[in-house]
Amino acid sequence: MTDPPYAPPLPLSQALLQQVAGICESLGRWSSKEAEAPSPRLRRENRIQTIQASLAIERNSLTVEQVSAIVDGKPVIGPPRDIQEVRNAISAYEALPRWTPSQREHLLEAHDLLMAGLIDQPGRFRKGGVGIYRGTDLVHMAPPAERVPSLVDDLLGWLHTSDWHPLLISCVVHYELEFIHPFADGNGRLGRLWQTLILSRWQPLLAWLPIEEVVRNSQQAYYDSLGEADRAGDLTPFVAFMLAAIGSALDQAIRTQTAEAAHGSEISSEMGSEMVVGTAERILALLAASPRLSARLLAERLGLSSRAVEKHLAALQASGRLRRVGAARSGHWQVTD
Repeated sequence: MTDPPYAPPLPLSQALLQQVAGICESLGRWSSKEAEAPSPRLRRENRIQTIQASLAIERNSLTVEQVSAIVDGKPVIGPPRDIQEVRNAISAYEALPRWTPSQREHLLEAHDLLMAGLIDQPGRFRKGGVGIYRGTDLVHMAPPAERVPSLVDDLLGWLHTSDWHPLLISCVVHYELEFIHPFADGNGRLGRLWQTLILSRWQPLLAWLPIEEVVRNSQQAYYDSLGEADRAGDLTPFVAFMLAAIGSALDQAIRTQTAEAAHGSEISSEMGSEMVVGTAERILALLAASPRLSARLLAERLGLSSRAVEKHLAALQASGRLRRVGAARSGHWQVTD
């Protein structure tokens, strides 16, 4: 007797469909702005933020600046494993265009790229049992190893034939890859990568959307939604969380694109240490969209010197409009007005 075909335990509620509709509306606005003023620099920075955030969820210690340096081929001082993780992720995201989401061999190839040099036998399904712990608490026991190949094939088969909206499909596949936990390690980063791949096949611009940064900033809620869906046998909590994350990432991308366009339309010049009026507002807009930007990256976006940007940051903090949360290297900015 064969198992029935995979069917996701997800009731298609009106609330979820409204989230999908809202994302589609935001995507239309972002696509329009991108068509008017495409920015390769913003795409590059979004990709760097994506890689840094997805790996930070897995306890990688490297900053956005260090990831940017690795992308540029510059030497970086840091834990060798963390540097290897970044290099692997760069290779994996660069390979996105050649993969088909429903192909098992492509999933294995992606894992091989992500985990090369980090684990034994990357790109191969696990051979033993695995549990997921938060501290000392077991929060999820993955299915037995002998079931992994058939579970993955069932999921990818559903992905290939499903007529659901790609936004929903991507969330379902992301969750199920975490639930099945097909590999000994690297399942989280692979699940997030595969969701991006699915979304990019629907709308290519979404290959550059840093959803992972939003997830990283709400990391506990991300884990909580996985656990709640697991306990309930209903994917709604996780899918609702991920749709909200996608919507938030789109809103941030629109704000960043708007700030970039406003900067390009203004007459800007540097006279000693004094800048034209509007620089402070552009800095606040960029930090509202991307709270982890450094002074150096802000300077690159604004076309200013790092010294000038640092003076503006100090003035904004002194006036109470901006505050720094956390450590200098690992913290983020909070716009207060």
